[in-house]
Amino acid sequence: MKHLIKSTSEFVKEASDKERLLYTRKPKWIGYPIAKSIIKKLDELRDYPMTHRMPNVLLVGNSNNGKTALLKKYLSKNQPYSDEETGELFVPVLYVQAPPEPDIKRFYSAILEAMFAPYKSSEKIEPRQRRTFHLIKKLNIRLLIIDEIHHVLAGTISKQRMFLNAIRHMSNELEISLVFSGTRDAFNAIQTDNQLANRFEPKVLSKWNFNEDYLRLLASFERVMPLKEESFLYETSMAKKILAKSEGLIGEISKVLELSAILAIETGVEKITKNIIDSIDYTSPSDRKKAIYRL
Repeated sequence: MKHLIKSTSEFVKEASDKERLLYTRKPKWIGYPIAKSIIKKLDELRDYPMTHRMPNVLLVGNSNNGKTALLKKYLSKNQPYSDEETGELFVPVLYVQAPPEPDIKRFYSAILEAMFAPYKSSEKIEPRQRRTFHLIKKLNIRLLIIDEIHHVLAGTISKQRMFLNAIRHMSNELEISLVFSGTRDAFNAIQTDNQLANRFEPKVLSKWNFNEDYLRLLASFERVMPLKEESFLYETSMAKKILAKSEGLIGEISKVLELSAILAIETGVEKITKNIIDSIDYTSPSDRKKAIYRL
């Protein structure tokens, strides 16, 4: 099984089919050039010297194209730690999701929950803000990631402005960098505040195209899938079939390969073939939308 990385090969040799199926369903991180460059940029933000105008990043991409997976991977590599001498706690990166509408009180609540800090629902916004700011300083948070920022557009123009003003004030007051992440609507949300828009460097996770990076991605997936036979996913006709079915979204590529690997194990074929891909129970994103419209 030379087509597998060492750890996966050793696992396949000893594992039962049931164990391999479970392994196949577990999320897997595949590093790729744009993701690595974004992670490097996040490291720069995390380590940036404190100043009155901190640099920020706006991460934009289609739904299910790897934004949240990338951020969660980054978060896993930046776990809290304590200074051995002083016992002081450091939380270098904090991740929260924007509330479903631009509600700053709920936003502070989300931050407090991420810091495992209790709060009362009756607590007014000003003391909640003060406590949120105090704890961010106390925990030495240097990078605040706000996912699903396009939710800002769910409110009125005045609520959007109030919410974005509050976030800008937080960045100024605490001198920390921010990462906004969301769909293309996120870009529109930020553009409603000129001052804020000028502070964010856009990073785009585009759909995948048929190129060398895409073929390397498929090769990387193949090396970690617990199949006994080589599938040659990077072969031109196979790669184009996967790309068309997934519509170029990395989350969909991963799902197509997951379902295909499961079927390959269950049928004893032990490799992904075009017939296997055609046989999986999978509906493409565009067909899902069409199904809804037909109701």
